[in-house]
Amino acid sequence: MIIHLHLVRHGQTFFNRYNRLQGWSNSPLTEAGLADADHAGSLLAGIDFAAAYCSDTTRAQTTAERILDANEQAGHRRPALVADMHFREQFYGYYEGQDMSMAWLAAGGPHGAQTYQAIVSQYGLAATRDFLKEADPFHDAESDDEYWRRIAGGYALIASNTGLHDGDHVLQISHGNTLLSLMQRFAPAGYDLSERPANGSVTVFDFDTSEPFDSALRVVSYNQR
Repeated sequence: MIIHLHLVRHGQTFFNRYNRLQGWSNSPLTEAGLADADHAGSLLAGIDFAAAYCSDTTRAQTTAERILDANEQAGHRRPALVADMHFREQFYGYYEGQDMSMAWLAAGGPHGAQTYQAIVSQYGLAATRDFLKEADPFHDAESDDEYWRRIAGGYALIASNTGLHDGDHVLQISHGNTLLSLMQRFAPAGYDLSERPANGSVTVFDFDTSEPFDSALRVVSYNQR
């Protein structure tokens, strides 16, 4: 069964504005963030969603509800919103809420890479997670393996929805680093991944629920505003 996933990065939060790591921690949407959600709602107003999923963070839930409000006002049936921890952003452990540049210096500095981009360039995306877990004095930050096992669980949850049918459209509110990670893992060459997806942007994947997670997603479009 193929379903069409419309992944929206949540609206801007205060932590986004202040350039702080925001994984399982949370901060409210700014006024610009509410406008991001409403803009995404206008982009998606013509789509009839069979289901809707988001992480159990208020930034994701607020974004989802505003999109579904616009969708319902456009005449579509409103699906129940499922909020689940499997759709959360990467967990940054001890570094939750810290300034991004300081956190990535702590993670990559011992390896000769002083920024997030330097870590990715020299060691690959997986190393950003593994190095941060290594630097975390409590080792609570998610490793690359821990992160992907949790993310795969979210897609297993969608696949287990017996109310979905082939060709259905599904709304999923996602997070910046997770969207970038999915693109790094599943996108063919040709996409510009040098910048994170914008708050309120829409990325579309076709999800083959019969396939193992490693081969289940195909990119249709990325970072549309």
